[in-house]
Amino acid sequence: MIATSLRLALGTAVALGFARFGYGLVLPAMRDDLGWSLAEAGSLTTANGFGYLLGAVATAGAARRWGSTRMFRVGMVLCATSLAATAASGGYGVVMAARAASGFGGALVFITGGVIAARAAERAATALPIAVYFAGTGVGIAASGVLVPPLLAGSPDRWPLAWVALAAASALGTAVSWGAARTTDPAPDRPAEAGRAGLLELWRPAAAYLLFATGYIAYITFLSATLADRGAGAGEVAAVWAVLGIAVVAAPWLWRRAAATWPSSRMLGSLLAVIAGASCLALTGWGGLPVVFVSAAAYGAAFMAVPASVTALVRSVVPPAGWPRALGAFTVLFAAGQTAGPWAAGAVADRVGPGAPAAWTAALCALGALVAATDGTRRPGRPDRARPGPRCPRPHEPRG
Repeated sequence: MIATSLRLALGTAVALGFARFGYGLVLPAMRDDLGWSLAEAGSLTTANGFGYLLGAVATAGAARRWGSTRMFRVGMVLCATSLAATAASGGYGVVMAARAASGFGGALVFITGGVIAARAAERAATALPIAVYFAGTGVGIAASGVLVPPLLAGSPDRWPLAWVALAAASALGTAVSWGAARTTDPAPDRPAEAGRAGLLELWRPAAAYLLFATGYIAYITFLSATLADRGAGAGEVAAVWAVLGIAVVAAPWLWRRAAATWPSSRMLGSLLAVIAGASCLALTGWGGLPVVFVSAAAYGAAFMAVPASVTALVRSVVPPAGWPRALGAFTVLFAAGQTAGPWAAGAVADRVGPGAPAAWTAALCALGALVAATDGTRRPGRPDRARPGPRCPRPHEPRG
């Protein structure tokens, strides 16, 4: 089970670590070489988020028709191909289209891989496959940090080479994860009603998730640009990203006890509070690079634990036939938030200064933590409040 989960986790390594977050490493070089403003740079993450939104809308229906396994593999191939296409031209429209395509493929991978991991967790009676799947993002982030900065050191015009390297790494991840994506989709049992009934119970976590999606993406999109503005070299940027990625990989073990014992509202609120605090550390600039390392470690230890927590919560509330629809609905919210967030944060940064993205992340994630705190006491994996059922009569009571 562990070996298969690790191979499946290359899905999030490619879809998120390379296809989405890798852009944050290449952004400073592209901005310098192509003369972009921060708003233009943020708009490319918005394009990626828009493609992700379209993919999230399409995934549930596509998975029902063609199966989760096939759509996972299609998404992986699309991610690798679109990353290669990003290197083809410096034209703003071409890059924007490639970023949108990588977002679409990333949504296919993210949702169907989550469904496959959730089914594996159901068979194994443990949430470990879900946690490992989302932790794969950290592998992609750390690998990006090793690959990209040395290629771009002192030569921003070499940004196409960085995209080629990410595309090659994605192709390798696609090949290794191919066999691990096998699963059997259950026959749908009124999936619309199954998904909708559970989602109605989760509107507060959904609202917190939307705030998280709108806020978290600004930090990681502009992290390298902020470090460059503060005079950090390629080695320092690579080290920060390596710390961030390692923290993502470690997150399932750091939060394992809490995920098993805390109410879901406390878990989600705590994760969002940690992200807000990490962003505040980055915002202050106090203490120099050591504080940035602490900020990156705290952020990495929390931000991918949020979708893992939400996936476990959906699994505990929604019937299995409704998982693709329910996870797709949450991913639509996620995509909508991260579509608007980078552009808005970049536009604010052009007027206020490079610290605006961290402030944006801190404010929205802090608000999300407050919203999550108003939720009930449901635990991931099992409801805290048992549903009412027939009461067994006591021995001295008459029956019927």
